[in-house]
Formats: sequence, C-alpha cells, structure tokens
Amino acid sequence: MASDRAKEVAERQKAEAKALKEAKKNSTNPSDWGTVRQVRETVKMTVQMDPSSKWWMIAAFVVPIALGALIGLIIMHRTYLAYATIMGVLVGFSLFLWSLIILSKRAMYKKYDGQPGASQVALGELNKKTWTITSQIAGTKQSDTVHRAVGPAGIVLVGDGDAGRVKALLATERKRHEQISYDVPVHTISVGNGDGQVPLRKAAAAIKKMPGKVSKAQIGQLDARIKALDNIRGKVPVPRGPMPNMRGARKAMRGR
Repeated sequence: MASDRAKEVAERQKAEAKALKEAKKNSTNPSDWGTVRQVRETVKMTVQMDPSSKWWMIAAFVVPIALGALIGLIIMHRTYLAYATIMGVLVGFSLFLWSLIILSKRAMYKKYDGQPGASQVALGELNKKTWTITSQIAGTKQSDTVHRAVGPAGIVLVGDGDAGRVKALLATERKRHEQISYDVPVHTISVGNGDGQVPLRKAAAAIKKMPGKVSKAQIGQLDARIKALDNIRGKVPVPRGPMPNMRGARKAMRGR
C-alpha cells in the first residue's frame, strides 16, 4: 500500500515537473527563458529593428577567430595554432555579446524614438535596486506623458512629447512634487528632438550623472507622501507607452 502511494507521489511530481518545464518552454516571459533563448531572442529582436546589426555581430565573432588562426599559421606550430584559435573563439564570443548589448540598445532607441511614452525605454536602463520608476503619472490628450524616477538624485520627472506642451506639463508636476518633497530635490528632463530636449539615447546617462545626495532614509520618508499625492491625483487616462525588454542580453553579459 505504502509502495503504491510512493509511486503515485513520484508520478505526480514527475508530471508536475514536466508541465512546469513545458510551460517555461512556451512562456513569453523572458524571466522564464534560459540564457541561450534570451540571447537568441535579443539577437532576433535587434536584427528585426536594425538589419545592418547582423553583420556587425558576425564580424565581432568571426574576426578574432580568423586573427587567432592566422597568428597560429604564421608561427607554423600545431600547438600555437590550436591555442590561438581557441583564444580567438573566446574573444570573439565576448565581443559578440558586447556588440549585442550596444546594438540592441541603439536599435531599441531608434525604434521607439518619437513614440508616446518613449522615455520609459531610457528609464528602463536605471538600476531598479536604487531607483523606483512610476510610468505615466501625468499626460495630455495629445499623448504627451510624464514619468517619475525616485532615487539617489531625488525626484526626477521625465517628460516626452511636444517640447512646448511637455515643458508646461513638467512645470506643473514639479510644483506638485516640490510641495511634498521638502528637502529632496526635484529635477525635470524633457525627452525628444525639439529645442531644449534631451535625445532619447542620452536620457538615461543624463539621469545617472545627477549628483546622488539623497539618503535611503529620505527616500523612505518621501515614499508615503508620493503615494498620497498619487492617490489624490487618481488614474491618468493616457495611452500605455513602450516598455521593451533587453534582459536576455544583460543576463548573458553578467559576470563577463
């Protein structure tokens, strides 16, 4: 009797493990994918957005291998040829991953530049351990939007859309946040290609360069006041913008 129950439990666990494996295999969530699939999907996405990137990635991988083999042939020694080729493969793979990171970012910015909510792409580059991102806290009927990042630099309000409308929208939001920020600085950035705006590809770097003078204690105290402000405001009826994911490429590069 006990043996039959043990067999049933084992079969059930085996079936559950198989179902979980199958679910992850067919999942569209990048967190469920293995490293190989994450890199593969990132490459596919990058090439779709920028077909020329394929040749740069191929060159990054092939050129070091060819150079390694050439050095081995010049030395004319089998041991050196094998060693140089293996080193070429390792260097080529590392350069491929490095180029994938750069090219995927460039293609992503190129695709979403000028679209409503595009600055979310830049905010996605910030470290989630130190920054809290809230998308689309304000907007207009013309799809201009304002997003908020809270972190070491304080409160950063990031707007995208028409330069004139976004400037007015950011000014309004800055006044609202200054009323509850107290000693925490409030910064504004207008993302776009108009006068006085920061290009999408440079927005993340601009935020990272801001001086980090705000302590974790200040951020913790600020959190409750921001929630109260958002509750008063209510839900903003603005269209959802793009939130692309490059997690596969980042995971592949981790530790390299």
